[in-house]
Amino acid sequence: MKNYLTTRHANSTDLFDVFDDFFRPVFSEEKNCLKTNIRELDDSYELDIEVPGFTKDQIKISLKDGYLSVVCSRQDKEVKGNYKRKEICESCARTYYVGEGVSQDSIKAKCADGILTLCIPKEQPKQVETSYIAIE
Repeated sequence: MKNYLTTRHANSTDLFDVFDDFFRPVFSEEKNCLKTNIRELDDSYELDIEVPGFTKDQIKISLKDGYLSVVCSRQDKEVKGNYKRKEICESCARTYYVGEGVSQDSIKAKCADGILTLCIPKEQPKQVETSYIAIE
């Protein structure tokens, strides 16, 4: 897959940019601002999620049916004039499956320097209870 971020030049006014934009997939990885690193620790997983330019008040994290959703949204500053190109994300979201055994209270979150860090405990395997039937 072609990496569009490295092929585009900052001051490019090339006509091929318009051509590239037309044929670029609608849901390309560039549309998703939330790039993530996931580390496995002994008893948990740690997610480092890039949220550049978003404050902690603009980030909403929810857990439902084992799916953890991170939604970032901000109001665009009022700017005079028309945009010729707009690439800065105003809102983006991503969902991660963490398992149905994880509770919302057990997830820890902090945000610093444009990185949202989530610590999610590993699901503990359910103990299978063996019950015996009494023989008469």
